[in-house]
Amino acid sequence: MDNLTKAEQRLIEAIQGGLPLVSRPYAVIGEQLGLTEAEVIAGLSHLIQVGVIKRFGIVVRHRQLGYRANAMVVWNIPDAQVTEMGQQLGQFEGISLCYRRARHLPEWPYNLYCMIHGKDRNAVLRDLDKLIATYNLSHIPHQVLFSRRCFKQSGACYTFQPSKVCPQRAAVGG
Repeated sequence: MDNLTKAEQRLIEAIQGGLPLVSRPYAVIGEQLGLTEAEVIAGLSHLIQVGVIKRFGIVVRHRQLGYRANAMVVWNIPDAQVTEMGQQLGQFEGISLCYRRARHLPEWPYNLYCMIHGKDRNAVLRDLDKLIATYNLSHIPHQVLFSRRCFKQSGACYTFQPSKVCPQRAAVGG
């Protein structure tokens, strides 16, 4: 982020809390920043082209859509295979997140984490069974950690000015 211009930082700050829910959100952002709608679109297009922004997405409050079973599955993948396995698991349709993390031996041997959402536990476990069969993971030690309560759900927030507070988009539910 140190390579960004001040204008690019301001643009990211303006969109990180979400786009205005109006017919022309880039015009509204432009008004906030003293830019035209076309300049906002061009700036965002540039940030996408250079890879600073990977994609635009939405934060769906999945519990309100009936997806109440959420499981973090942690895997103890041999280190020589973890990058390849992470890339493969990341391609699986039912996985929303997949990360490699450090092991904390001897208590915590797991080094690959993925998140599976479903309408109920059985749906999540069926997806997990499909994942295990698809990638021949039955011999890999793993744990399934179902969420019990959501205290917060939001997109990532990056701010460049210490005095600015990142907008909170918390969703609290059971």
